[in-house]
Amino acid sequence: MEIYGQFSLEVRDPSHTQAVAEALSDHLASGDVIVLTGELGAGKTTFTQGLGRGLGVRGPVASPTFVISRVHPSLVGGPELVHVDAYRLGSALEVDDLDLDTDLKQAVTVIEWGRGLAEGLSDDRLEIVLVRELGYEAPSEPNADGLIIEPRRLDVHWTGARWARVAAALEASLRAA
Repeated sequence: MEIYGQFSLEVRDPSHTQAVAEALSDHLASGDVIVLTGELGAGKTTFTQGLGRGLGVRGPVASPTFVISRVHPSLVGGPELVHVDAYRLGSALEVDDLDLDTDLKQAVTVIEWGRGLAEGLSDDRLEIVLVRELGYEAPSEPNADGLIIEPRRLDVHWTGARWARVAAALEASLRAA
C-alpha cells in the first residue's frame, strides 16, 4: 500500500522560493529524491539553488538543461546534490540510462521535469509542483532588481513511509520560511 499526502503553500518571490527550499534542506538526507514540476519559468532552478545553499554544496547551481545532469559535491560533509533536467528526455528508460541509481544512496537527487519519468527511482519521494496563479495581475513595473515578481503556489506531494514520518514537521518548517 502506497503512503502519500500533500499540502500547499504560497511563495512571494524568488528569494522566498529559495528560503523555502533552504528550509526543506534541513529535512533532507542522502537517498532522497525530489521531483520538481512546473511550466517554463515557474522557478524549478530557483528552488534548486535554495536547496544547494541549504545543503552547503559547491555551486553555482544552474539549470543543467544542455548537460542533463550536474553533481554538486558537499562543502560541509553532507550529501551531494545531483541536479537533473529531464526536459529533453522522452521516457523513464532515458532517465534510467543516466545511471542515477548509482548516486541515489550518496546524494539528494533533484529532477526537474521529472513527472512521469522519475517515479521509479524511489518509493519515498517528494514532488513539488510550482504553479503560477491564474488571473494574478503582475506589476507592470520591475522591482529594484529589474524583475517583475509573480507569486507562486508550491504543491508539495510526498510518497512513502520516510516522508510520512516527517510530514508535519516538514510542513511547519516550510510555512515558517
